[in-house]
Amino acid sequence: MLHLIINPNTKKSEKVLAEAEAVLKARGAEYDVFRSSTVGDIGRETARLTARGGETVIAVGGDGTLNEVLSHIADFDGTVLGLIPAGTGNDFAAKAGIPYGAAAVDLILGGEPKFTDFLDCGGGMRSLNIAGLGIDVDILERRERKKAQGKKMSYFSSLIRSLIKYKPVKMRVVADGNEKEYSVLLAAACNGSQFGGGIPICPKAEIDDGKIDLIAVDCPNKITLPFYLIKLMRGTLDRKKIYHRILCETAEIYPEGTKSVQLDGELFPAEQLAVRIVSGKLRMYRG
Repeated sequence: MLHLIINPNTKKSEKVLAEAEAVLKARGAEYDVFRSSTVGDIGRETARLTARGGETVIAVGGDGTLNEVLSHIADFDGTVLGLIPAGTGNDFAAKAGIPYGAAAVDLILGGEPKFTDFLDCGGGMRSLNIAGLGIDVDILERRERKKAQGKKMSYFSSLIRSLIKYKPVKMRVVADGNEKEYSVLLAAACNGSQFGGGIPICPKAEIDDGKIDLIAVDCPNKITLPFYLIKLMRGTLDRKKIYHRILCETAEIYPEGTKSVQLDGELFPAEQLAVRIVSGKLRMYRG
């Protein structure tokens, strides 16, 4: 039995669900659908379904929906996670080789689940893609403010505005017990390779290597900012001196004055970030 879990907050996700159901019915698959209606519904339903393991839960949505499902898996023994991408960014799906929309159903019905790393962020929080602090939090907070005003702002537009106004943050970074200090634009623990709907912040990251790609990006001056922005969008920023990458199994980031962190594009209140890589535990349908 496949348990499809969806946050029906957009016409896009409902359209994808309808197309996925058509494929499932044509293939004779047994499934049910859970639609969330209030905050916390997805987490509670996931925890209920996976309390004894042995279930297949399918997130229908974007990185945020996937994160909420992952973070509430109660028992990984026998539980399999699937994804039918229906969000705007779908950053983890891109790295995991999961096609958009109903095409992902073929992967679920015809493929074999593979062990997939994730980040344990403490306090019951997890991340499949990227957990970070710095300008990525500023971007998301900027978009939330616009949303509260009834306006929409793309991630890239928010990125440009944040870059213009952002000031470097001092952060103490600890990787496998080794400590360094940076004055950075952002610091992030990466399992996946991109965020913000396709921005390749860590192109060398792998989702099954048992390692965190801990990155720190120095804050460039305003004159060189356009140059580095182009490098970031092309996925070549990691070749520049302002980019620092450390492979590790545990990572801690202690910034000055931070009130929030982002996990897979979702904001959570926190003054620091401590993560560890978890391998050989989560089985997931992916490419």
